Amino acid sequence: MSNRNHYYLSVDDIHRAHGADPALSWQGSSPDDLAAALQESLRGAGLFERWRAMQPDPDEVDMSLAVTDPLATASAKVADLHVDIDLVTDLPMRVVRARLDWLIGSSWQLRDMRAA
Repeated sequence: MSNRNHYYLSVDDIHRAHGADPALSWQGSSPDDLAAALQESLRGAGLFERWRAMQPDPDEVDMSLAVTDPLATASAKVADLHVDIDLVTDLPMRVVRARLDWLIGSSWQLRDMRAA
């Protein structure tokens, strides 16, 4: 049995929400674009593999960061002056954090996490 979690995240300024490396960074502009990119990054290994290939010794990379969740779902909406993201996945927070950091840098904040 998997332990699915519901992560509640927020992004204060979606227009500045980009990762440090343009090769990995999200380049969209809408909450829906961001949710789709996050969902894709968790369902498949594409973003991880691009990041891994950029490392000095790709064979030494911690492969626990490569795990995926084909059932991960993400949605986002504007709320007040920020964007709320609802993410449901069985991936651990350390994997979610890495994917978010690659996509949007430190522009996000975890608001809450509960069992899904």
